[in-house]
Amino acid sequence: MLVAAAVCPCPPLLVPDVAAGAAPELDAARAACTDALGVLAAARPGRLVVVGPVDGAGTETYPEGTAGSFRGFGVDLDVRLGAADVAGTEPRLPYALAVAAWLLERTGWSDAPVEGLGVGESYPPEQCARTGRDIADGDERVALLVMGDASACRTLKAPGYLDERAAPFDAEVARALGAADVAALTTLDTGLAHELQASGRAPWQVLAGAAEGAGLGGSLLYEDAPYGVGYVVAAWS
Repeated sequence: MLVAAAVCPCPPLLVPDVAAGAAPELDAARAACTDALGVLAAARPGRLVVVGPVDGAGTETYPEGTAGSFRGFGVDLDVRLGAADVAGTEPRLPYALAVAAWLLERTGWSDAPVEGLGVGESYPPEQCARTGRDIADGDERVALLVMGDASACRTLKAPGYLDERAAPFDAEVARALGAADVAALTTLDTGLAHELQASGRAPWQVLAGAAEGAGLGGSLLYEDAPYGVGYVVAAWS
């Protein structure tokens, strides 16, 4: 049973060591992520599943203790998913889950065991929903930390350049996440999301599947596009 969810963006720039001199620009987003994780802790889950985008069309699992690194950005910073005393593997967390691991470490998460799930950016909506239902199935109290960005086409300097469809797409995503609108998330336009480079589409649809029948309410904590990329933070409980 899904008891709570937090939705956060996943740019490595969210990590101050990576952002360096630009770090203050995302202070509000970081504060919102902290608040969202507080909602997860307050729900007292028995298990936390971190869901984030990966390349490909399938899913990848990452057990508690899996390590990640931001060395690819020239930063001597390693993270670990969940409890630091759990034996893990060589660093292999994708960046979205590494950012999640950093958020959990930053907030001192110790409320429940953690596992990671990478979802391919081309994973079909119906399979996303089925995956979410499988996560939430059973009597165990499960919480989700869902990582993903909205469009990357909000400005001329955005990674995907300016696309006039990006702002309306992001506005609907923010509305749906803030309202815990499962139906709207389930029916997001997959093709449009791909064209707008919205990495959160598949993870959000996993959330939608997990939340079916859970009766959760949502709250939008942050929405902005400081680098031409849509970042949304929301909490469901």
